Amino acid sequence: MSLTRRQVSLAAVAAVPLALSGTGTAQAAQRHRTLYIAGDSTAAQKYADAAPETGWGMALPFFLHKDRPVSNHAVNGRSSKSFVDEGRLDVILQAIRPGDFLLIQFAHNDEKVADPTRYTEPWTTYQDYLRRYIDGARARGARPVLATAVERRKFDADGNAVPTHGDYPAAMRALAQEERVTLLDIQALSLALWQQLGVEGTKTYFNWTATEQDNTHFNPPGAIAVARLVARELLRTRVLGPQDVRRLDEEIPESWITWPQAAA
Repeated sequence: MSLTRRQVSLAAVAAVPLALSGTGTAQAAQRHRTLYIAGDSTAAQKYADAAPETGWGMALPFFLHKDRPVSNHAVNGRSSKSFVDEGRLDVILQAIRPGDFLLIQFAHNDEKVADPTRYTEPWTTYQDYLRRYIDGARARGARPVLATAVERRKFDADGNAVPTHGDYPAAMRALAQEERVTLLDIQALSLALWQQLGVEGTKTYFNWTATEQDNTHFNPPGAIAVARLVARELLRTRVLGPQDVRRLDEEIPESWITWPQAAA
């Protein structure tokens, strides 16, 4: 479903951090550079009716300094294509400012061959849509950052964590090199983490409950672990500096995760 012009306008206003509203000084705006997330359900904000499911974008602020706010626009079920087609990238581009960051993670839903509203082909349309995020951010003086899609929980008969995203991570890596965009290789890092945790250990990171065995979405420990990977990569790649991150090696209490009521 496409967003109406009114919905896009209202969302753009809501997405602007309070620290950047009003006139302010250039110095104040620089201190409060915002990190925008464009992505799917693995990163998205979850609400009370979905608990304990948790997007890693909900946990990322725990690892960033308070002057590096996060504006999480990731939405369940979206691909790089449907996110654009629904006007959601436009919402971000209306709000983003010079010096901000746009973190882009898609693939889970781009892979849905049977759904033409979401499917993209890794080496053609997927890259084409990702370029729209890159070009849009750059045109507004913001810095695009690509992140390969976090891996699902899948193991072979020998207990080896196996990749599930086909050519999409490779296509994103190639595009990042071609466009000279910073890449956070969360697919490779998460796959290594799942291998380390093993078949049983990973169950405590995914949304496994008494009624559901979900190998795609996270619970609080899983979201915190993936957000930690993202924060460490933002530091390693020098997108952010040491003054921008915190608690990278500290335990984060699960109680810090909260699920607000969805807006009516």
